[in-house]
Amino acid sequence: MAVTVQQVFQWKQTGQPTPAIAVLTAWDTMSAHIVDQAGADIVLVGDSLAMVALGYETTLPLTLEEMLSSARAVRRGVKNALMVVDLPFLTYQISVEEAVRTAGRIFKETGAQAVKLEGGHSGVIDIIRHLRQWDMPVMGHVGLTPQSVNQLGGFRQQGKSPAEADRILAEALALQEAGAFAVVLEHIPASLAEAISTALAIPTIGIGAGPGCDGQVLVTADVLGLSTWQPPFVRVYAQLRETAIAAAQQFCDQVRTGEFPGANP
Repeated sequence: MAVTVQQVFQWKQTGQPTPAIAVLTAWDTMSAHIVDQAGADIVLVGDSLAMVALGYETTLPLTLEEMLSSARAVRRGVKNALMVVDLPFLTYQISVEEAVRTAGRIFKETGAQAVKLEGGHSGVIDIIRHLRQWDMPVMGHVGLTPQSVNQLGGFRQQGKSPAEADRILAEALALQEAGAFAVVLEHIPASLAEAISTALAIPTIGIGAGPGCDGQVLVTADVLGLSTWQPPFVRVYAQLRETAIAAAQQFCDQVRTGEFPGANP
């Protein structure tokens, strides 16, 4: 049976069917097939596709049309997991009306079951309240927020000072109060992530935030060793980039030597 938003929330209360929620990203139908068949509870069409699949240096250049195209492809590969789609940079920050329109297009055109947006300040909280008013499920995201990379001065760990930690906890609580069904905690100290997870009634999904969260997410390209660079908190489970390059190189060599396709049968 396909995972629902209600189930994800209930898992926080019961610890079932598994003690922790497994989340992976996808950017096309093939990657969606892989992570869905692997048993991921949530498939996130993250704006990381900007860097993983489109060659941008950050997530900022990603357009809504690029996200919609990717999300439609992912939907065709997801059968069981809950599908969540990021709102790209500058598609929700200008006004509540634009945020509702952007989220509405994502739900309408991709078959997503929830959207995710970054930050926990008052503007974001207002947006979430409006989205929930129109029955659009929302996942929050605090800590390191990649769309704020220029303001943060790079992809640095957040929440290391007491003031930062208090702010991130307050933002997470505000996201819950506004109606978010879950919140991503990215690249913050493990002790802070555990404290937030204890304080919240909604699930926390950690990435570089230690073991105290209710679930964990990684970018699938990092997990499979397809990326040229991984954050320090990533665990690589395969080296598919090296394998793929070697296989493609063998094909090219065999074409040049005449070994492929060989004699006619």
